Amino acid sequence: MDASIFALLTQDGIVNGAVYVLLALALVLVFTVTRIIFIPQGEFVAFSALTLAMLENGRFPGTVWLVLAGGLAVCAMEAGALVARHDWRHRLQVLGWNLAYPLALWALAALVDWRGAGQLARIAFTLALVIPLGPMMFRVFFQPIAAAPVLVLLIVAVAVHVALVGLGLWMFGAEGYRTLPLWDENFLVGPLRIPGQAVWVVGASLALIVLLAQFFSRTIYGKALRATAVNRNGARLMGISPNLAGRLTLMLAAAIGAVSGILVSPITTIYYDTGFLIGLKGFVAAIIGGLAAYPAAAAGALLVGLLESFSSFWASAYKEVIVFTLIIPVLFWRSLRTHHVEEEEE
Repeated sequence: MDASIFALLTQDGIVNGAVYVLLALALVLVFTVTRIIFIPQGEFVAFSALTLAMLENGRFPGTVWLVLAGGLAVCAMEAGALVARHDWRHRLQVLGWNLAYPLALWALAALVDWRGAGQLARIAFTLALVIPLGPMMFRVFFQPIAAAPVLVLLIVAVAVHVALVGLGLWMFGAEGYRTLPLWDENFLVGPLRIPGQAVWVVGASLALIVLLAQFFSRTIYGKALRATAVNRNGARLMGISPNLAGRLTLMLAAAIGAVSGILVSPITTIYYDTGFLIGLKGFVAAIIGGLAAYPAAAAGALLVGLLESFSSFWASAYKEVIVFTLIIPVLFWRSLRTHHVEEEEE
């Protein structure tokens, strides 16, 4: 290995690590607020990338049907809850967000020639399709069992992941896709060639981290999520709805996953089940942070990206094994330092 190869592998590791940072932060956020170990996080990445690929190829994205089905399910559940409470004032709001919005997306997907539209328009429509899946998923699968133990929530998360992988195969097929690069320029820094897409990935990741930090520190909803993460019962006593916090948290997780999919799809081929491996690497980084510390999770994500990059050079056949084996010493070290505490009774 010479200096140029070392620099190239470091560049790839930082680019991959920038994506894993976002996924790790999303996983930590979801767990601290809702206690859900969110296994389906990678599906947002895959669905976003494949939806954008469908639009670029002039094909109807199957994500539209998923949003429609989710909207109908949420509408039925919310309507039942309103009837039980004899609350008729919010019926239009329930119908608007959960039925009218998916129908509007279906009309846009069917009537607009997205292959002739600009890339920014396709990206905006992709985000509009994928981001609502987060709060819909929470309302349908997790809100009814929000007080269940962590193990039950994990089992449901695994079941949702398996179902989404099967739906991904049905919606997008087994073929892999790459999307158009956001920036196809190349920059020479000494012997190193830096693709414009790599600049986009790192820059967008840093910008998103800054926006999230501002959201949590300066907005009332961000402060509500921080309060829920610190003490769920205390936040509830202060009037913060745990259901609203859960929906908002999964909406942020879906947004992070969707942006990650758009960033990574021009540099790697995405299949219907690719999200699981990408999300699992973000999960390894989140475990390094103890599913609680954001800076440690971000550092762990960069470590995972660099380890994956250098492993692909030294032992490409075992790079996934090497990355996932990293979790063993971390768990062992944490088991020695952490005292067992019984789960908080709700």
